[in-house]
Formats: sequence, C-alpha cells, structure tokens
Amino acid sequence: MCHGFVRFLLEKDRAGAFVFAPLQGDTFAATVPEPERAKLPDSMVIRTADGRLLVRSAAALHVFDTVGGRWRTLAALLRLVPRPVLDAAYRTVAAVRHRLGPPPPSMCPLVPAELRERFAA
Repeated sequence: MCHGFVRFLLEKDRAGAFVFAPLQGDTFAATVPEPERAKLPDSMVIRTADGRLLVRSAAALHVFDTVGGRWRTLAALLRLVPRPVLDAAYRTVAAVRHRLGPPPPSMCPLVPAELRERFAA
C-alpha cells in the first residue's frame, strides 16, 4: 500500500506539496529528534508546514485536504467520525494490507527524473 499511496500522491499532488522520505532514512533522522522518532508508530508520518508530525488517520486527512477537490470533501466527511474510530480503522487496514492487493515488487520502482526532487533519502 505504501507504494500505491506514494503513486497516488505523485498523481494528485500537482503543486508538489509533499516530499517523500523513508522513516529509516537520513532526512527523517536529521529533521526529527530521536526522542520524537522513538514515539512514532511504524506508519505514515506527515510533517506539516508548521512542523507538526501527523500519524495514522490525521496524516491521511491532511493529505486529502492538501490534494483538494473531492479528496478534501472525503476528509471533511471522515472528520465526522471520532478520531479513535478512524485510527482503529487505519490500524485494521494496515494489518491486512498485504491481503488487499498484489504483493509489492521486491525492490522500489525507479523514479522518473522529473519526480526525483520529490524524494529525499
């Protein structure tokens, strides 16, 4: 699902608001102090423009708001659901994600040159 979500964002985020970096990479380590990293789940993490770290459903809602259009409408509807319920749904999908689609390729896909600036190590 991770590769799929990144591909979704590359397509929908026409403004280039998101830069991608692995949680285990140098960029993330350099921008998020170790005590903060230790508290984060192994999940999608979004650093907002104002420096907040969002995880799980909060991160997904932020992404939907940022890409806009019908995705912003979806985020507004999902905000009607209590956050603990959204997070539980997020964890459930994460737990079964391997059964929801084809297995990911054994290696990361090559990134086209025009999109490489959107990725950090």
